[in-house]
Amino acid sequence: MCFELDSLPPIPPIRGAAVSHDDLVLEASDGNRFAAFEAVPDDPSGAGIVVLPDVRGLYRFYEELALRFAERGHRAVALDYFGRTAGIGKRDDDFPYREHVAETTPEGIRADVAAAVAHLRPNAAAIFTVGFCFGGRNSWLAAADGHGLAGAAGFYGSTGERDGNPGPTQRAAEMEAPILALQAGADPNITAEMNDEFDRALAQAGVEHELVVYDGAPHSFFDRKQSEFAEASDDAWRRVLGFVDVHAPLSA
Repeated sequence: MCFELDSLPPIPPIRGAAVSHDDLVLEASDGNRFAAFEAVPDDPSGAGIVVLPDVRGLYRFYEELALRFAERGHRAVALDYFGRTAGIGKRDDDFPYREHVAETTPEGIRADVAAAVAHLRPNAAAIFTVGFCFGGRNSWLAAADGHGLAGAAGFYGSTGERDGNPGPTQRAAEMEAPILALQAGADPNITAEMNDEFDRALAQAGVEHELVVYDGAPHSFFDRKQSEFAEASDDAWRRVLGFVDVHAPLSA
């Protein structure tokens, strides 16, 4: 799990920003109906963001993150992974997310991301994925799934094979969008060797990319409660916004 239930993004709201928001139910090509949260700016930049949560799926942290993107002009949709197994209803703190993560498939996540991209597409000239942990991995994989992304950013995502399925490193040659990887230097499960291997695979495949490792930062450092890592969080947020600006000229 990346965050506690009372965690919030380490990003101050922009007071007076004109933003609306709503709970959504989206439908994937396989008929799956899943929950999502959309934040819409009154003065849109032309960029759209698909927010991919950690293993617990959609909850307040990611709704707040969608709002922070919208305050900066970027229409954002945060999606939930568990429509196929848990339905679309709100969940309490005891939701057994690990059981549902185990039931996800690459094909299902690909279909759900495609539905979120399709929802944004009429109102966004350039669409990005931004994910965390489980979502960071799936954000990078989305760049290889034919969604027509302008870029894919991920925080502390795993890069190798999992359960017999190829990871971002193995699929680097299929990636069709620039990659931003923001990794935690003190993450025990994502080693320096894994990061180096991902970096080399992207370089060998000719994929435009930047991989940043925050020395001493733990997995899930991007959290208002992790005040000792505020500098790393501030830098990571600036890099995400800059990544969007560079690869979506309409948002500049």
